[in-house]
Amino acid sequence: MAPERWEPAAFKARVDEVLRPFVAREAEQFAAIDPVLDPVAEQLQAAVADGKRLRAAFCYWGWRAVGQPDSDALVRAAASLELVHAAAVVHDDLIDDSPLRHGRPTAHIALRDAVRRRPRDAAAARSLAMLVGDLLTALAGQLFVTSGLPTAYLARARPLWSVLARELIAGECLEILRTGADPDTTDSLKVIRYKTAKYTVEQPLLIGGALAGAGDRLREGYSAYGLPLGEAFQLRDDLLGLFGNPERTGKANTDDIRGHRPTALLAEAWRVAGADERARLRALLGRRDPGGECLHAVREVMRRLKAPDRVEDMIAARVEEALDALHELAVPTHAATALTTLAHAATVRPS
Repeated sequence: MAPERWEPAAFKARVDEVLRPFVAREAEQFAAIDPVLDPVAEQLQAAVADGKRLRAAFCYWGWRAVGQPDSDALVRAAASLELVHAAAVVHDDLIDDSPLRHGRPTAHIALRDAVRRRPRDAAAARSLAMLVGDLLTALAGQLFVTSGLPTAYLARARPLWSVLARELIAGECLEILRTGADPDTTDSLKVIRYKTAKYTVEQPLLIGGALAGAGDRLREGYSAYGLPLGEAFQLRDDLLGLFGNPERTGKANTDDIRGHRPTALLAEAWRVAGADERARLRALLGRRDPGGECLHAVREVMRRLKAPDRVEDMIAARVEEALDALHELAVPTHAATALTTLAHAATVRPS
């Protein structure tokens, strides 16, 4: 890859060339313990089969924006963040009981076949999925420390892994604790910030920067760019979750309705809703098996209250804030161009 030109597809291929063989080898060694582990090993590989590799890209450009050259070892280190993401997705799908991801059954659904006709088979499948996520987390650390970067570089970034884990888990806990409560936009944005924004954009940038020896001012700039952009990314995800095309998103449109999740989209609708509209939403949200009529009804209420329009405005404002922060950074032109491209790729997307 030419150092002055950002080619997203080529970078994604580089990350996949790291991730897939690495996880395949680990899955093979895992399954070699006993053949009955084969279905679990398959889910390890399924967890990294897809993805835009945005987190690896932000880590890479956190490194390059300091002035460091392209590095295969850095790509390996950056790829480890995709294993963190894979683990978070498995756990998140388990927590939300989501049936689909990338158009395929999620891990806890797929693993039901491995325990069919056994006592408490659904609970057993969920336990197996939890352990898949746990193993992916462990593999992320392994890939990072064996990336080939100098030990002194890795030591600079290692403390950030604890921060990443603490904030990500805090975000998941906040979502669980606030699910089903009366929606509040401030609370929803806090969930977004800790559950998604930080580990998607800010922390990968900071880890890449720490590996490269970034100074305080640049790290502050990474946060000023990364936090609003990460929030915009998740706000877009909320819109796609309810209004997107499942054939493009690979997820069910009814997940947020069934789970009564504390999304900013719901919070914005609730904020301006009258008593009748709130009663209507209460009756629709949290249903065990919401169908097409329920989905249509929720969408109708949301559109009438102009909640999607306000979330679009929130996205646009955060992208503008991120790009303004980026323009204040003294980084190489090719890095600024790549980070601008990534900002649009993260927030203007069909899936």
